[in-house]
Amino acid sequence: MRIGISCYSTFGGSGVVATEVGKALAARGHEVHILSPSVPPRLLGFEDHVFFHEVNASPYPLFENAPFSIALASKMADVAEHHGLEVMHAHYAIPHASAALLARMALDHRMKVVTTLHGTDITVVGSDPSYLSMVRLAIRASDAVTAVSEYLRDETLRTFQVDRPIAVIPNFVSPPEGPLPDCRAWLAPCNASVLVHISNFRPVKRVMDVMKVFEQVQVEHPCRLVMVGDGPDRPEAEAYARERGLSDRVRFTGKQLDIATVLACSDVFLLPSATESFGLAALEAMAHQVPVVASRVGGLPEVVRHGVDGFLEPVGDVRAMAEDVLTLLRDRTLRQRLGASAQERALTTFAEGPIVDQYETLYDQVLNPPKPTVDFGAHPR
Repeated sequence: MRIGISCYSTFGGSGVVATEVGKALAARGHEVHILSPSVPPRLLGFEDHVFFHEVNASPYPLFENAPFSIALASKMADVAEHHGLEVMHAHYAIPHASAALLARMALDHRMKVVTTLHGTDITVVGSDPSYLSMVRLAIRASDAVTAVSEYLRDETLRTFQVDRPIAVIPNFVSPPEGPLPDCRAWLAPCNASVLVHISNFRPVKRVMDVMKVFEQVQVEHPCRLVMVGDGPDRPEAEAYARERGLSDRVRFTGKQLDIATVLACSDVFLLPSATESFGLAALEAMAHQVPVVASRVGGLPEVVRHGVDGFLEPVGDVRAMAEDVLTLLRDRTLRQRLGASAQERALTTFAEGPIVDQYETLYDQVLNPPKPTVDFGAHPR
């Protein structure tokens, strides 16, 4: 198949998943064309059967802001026409799915549109009254729609009142590649434990809860905190670390491509988000045998089993999360057991192969829909 994949070039879950799906499909011999404002971080390096197309919104005096969605639709139509794309897989309802539908109109409906919902497009952007009708149109008019969790599917049906099937195809993770560098000696001297948080530091991630959990834990157990990522709430977190005398025990790394090295020397992963449609960062930690302490919200309970792969607590319950972390740090046998369980779940339930199989099957279904049956035995009276 010749497949287009449209996504943001971010470190977040949607950009990661879209790129990894494209690479996995290319490894199976499909021709994959990725469209994005810049090269997605996970696409670095040469990949056979993978082609990248940069989307630029050219400035025009008539427009106050460059119309990215129109530029994206135009690029989709151009790539689809010249490369014979059969499917455009849009990650996010807007602008990607809406642009794909516009491109399909320009191509006289020759291209199928598959839309994957990741969360923000539904729970934040989509629920905004000014965007609701366009998101609903993107969902209704796509040839197939998927959501990354049962929670997100149900939330989509509730919010937009759409009467159509939405397949749940979760995110996936690949086995860690090893051996990885051992950074524990300089990351956490004096045999201190390592806590890690990875996110885009937006308010929904509640990074100040991460700081407060760590502050309580480090009073009772020697540990270090590694904050991977960047975003609007990073300055507040850095200021808090300075004000509370924690700067020498907290490392802010900024955005990192090599999160595997950090996870390989971590003891507990913290994700106290206000909501998560899935929790890809938690899944990646689990793949490295790192138990997770997170909020019991959204799709996270579909990924992390409380008391089996980690612990889930109510949003904002900093004290309970701190107690969970201390329980894990004080009981090495428990930590290793939960870590092993987490890795087994990540690499089986959320293995790459079976999940990419689901996408392949979905593409085949939209390209080759079953023909309606005709009952030749029925005769009008």
